[in-house]
Amino acid sequence: MEFSFVEVNEAISAAIPDREAVVFRDRRLTYAQLAERSRRLANVLLDHGIEVRAERSALRGFESGQDHVALYLYNGNEYLEGMLGAWKARSAAFNVNYRYVEEELLYLFENSRSRVVIYHSAFAPQIASIRERLPQLELLIQVADDSDIALLPGAIDYEAALAAASSQLPDIGHSPDDLYILYTGGTTGMPKGVLWRSADIFVAAMGGRKLDGTEFASLDAVVAQAAGGPGIKSLIGPPLMHGAAQWATFINYAMGSTIVFGNQNEKLDPDDFLSTIEREKVNTATIVGDAFARPILDQMERKKYDLSSLFLIGSGGAPLSTANKKEWLQKLPNITVIDAIGSSETGAQAMNPSNKDSGVTTGDFKPSPGACVVSEDLTRLLEPGDEEMGWFAQMGRVPLGYFGDAEKTEKTFPVIGGIRYSIPGDRARHRADGQIDVLGRDSVTINSGGEKIFAEEVEHAIKLHPDVFDTVVAGRPSERWGQEVVAIVALREGKTPDEAALLAECGKHLARYKLPKLFVFRDEIQRSPSGKADYRWAQQQARSGS
Repeated sequence: MEFSFVEVNEAISAAIPDREAVVFRDRRLTYAQLAERSRRLANVLLDHGIEVRAERSALRGFESGQDHVALYLYNGNEYLEGMLGAWKARSAAFNVNYRYVEEELLYLFENSRSRVVIYHSAFAPQIASIRERLPQLELLIQVADDSDIALLPGAIDYEAALAAASSQLPDIGHSPDDLYILYTGGTTGMPKGVLWRSADIFVAAMGGRKLDGTEFASLDAVVAQAAGGPGIKSLIGPPLMHGAAQWATFINYAMGSTIVFGNQNEKLDPDDFLSTIEREKVNTATIVGDAFARPILDQMERKKYDLSSLFLIGSGGAPLSTANKKEWLQKLPNITVIDAIGSSETGAQAMNPSNKDSGVTTGDFKPSPGACVVSEDLTRLLEPGDEEMGWFAQMGRVPLGYFGDAEKTEKTFPVIGGIRYSIPGDRARHRADGQIDVLGRDSVTINSGGEKIFAEEVEHAIKLHPDVFDTVVAGRPSERWGQEVVAIVALREGKTPDEAALLAECGKHLARYKLPKLFVFRDEIQRSPSGKADYRWAQQQARSGS
């Protein structure tokens, strides 16, 4: 069965209209209220000429026939309304990184060909600085916030527009073919817009699978799960401009959960994160790897919180180290920590759950349906137990392509043996027991003396030293080896650099050729707001640091 986000949202909202859907600061919206507000936004977009210009059947994989709506927002109910409202207008919403500077924003808006931007008032100056260079950007919808920045000339106020719009669902032929667009982070290259059919991403990452991994056979089954669920509360820690946060949100939505956002929505505030769990009696919480885990765990040392309601921590989008998993379970022995892996181009691919009974590992994942490993030369599927290192891949429900880029679409989504795969660039081995060892992104692999060294495995080893707060690893040119490993390290507060101790810790877990040739110490590691390492920055530090 194939479903559009619109029919799923409307059906669940009709089944549990009075259940709380979103909690953000003093706002508490029910499922019925969230659905109505998103319908109103859809009608605002349609009233301003947003439309479908070509149906999916007439397009190639890297093409879009729908108008695009940029969401330049912090977390909050407006972000979810923006996604749902765009889909209900049969337009395609996409994520904008709110840390981008003017040049990056200009690239993103030009590349996406967006006609609409919904933005918080705090970002009005950035919009004003580029709007004259974006003739296709026709509609500005401004969301009031604490900045008190005035409405831009020609822009419309979000709440006023919703209040004046119809609350009826537009009858415009919503389709499972309608697009979901997710822009990549651009930490290793320029951001790319990944185009998904909504029916495919719903199954691949946003609630369209049951707990046993099988797809829902009917819309009634989806609704029954939501209506019959325990009504848990789920805290979304990372920004919704990141795919992992969107996916966690809509997985919970399909389960009839209440989505909770912290009061601080500009960046991670560990005290706010933990206080929100305590205040709202949150049951599950989403983080992004060590960049979230380490500050939150340190805050738990500084202040006591009642976290007895919490039974699950889910992490995705960036590595979560063994050391930090162990510390979660030491502090909260009754929880389960789920380390999930996937990408914008594959959806959720695999997970590694840890609890007090199972113990803790990092890097080995139980594959989800369709996750696999293909050979390095892209000619065959590798079977469990094959010793060859290949590419971590996904088949079945995969994206259509990269918006506007036929060449990269063909490269990332090849056809092997008559089957179309998504291969975004992670190296992996398929173990005999069916687990998959995910080694890391090939684009940040360091080739030293003919040996491939994966940045993430060195980072994991360094983080096992108790003095390390955060680290990222990159390569720099070497006359002898071609490249050599450099570790950029941020230490815990009050700790002093001790290269010998860090090297000794690495030596317990890594072969000698993988050990860093240099440690560069910085006050903090530069990451995206979603927690992903900025490897371009890391390479700059590796080349210039001392």
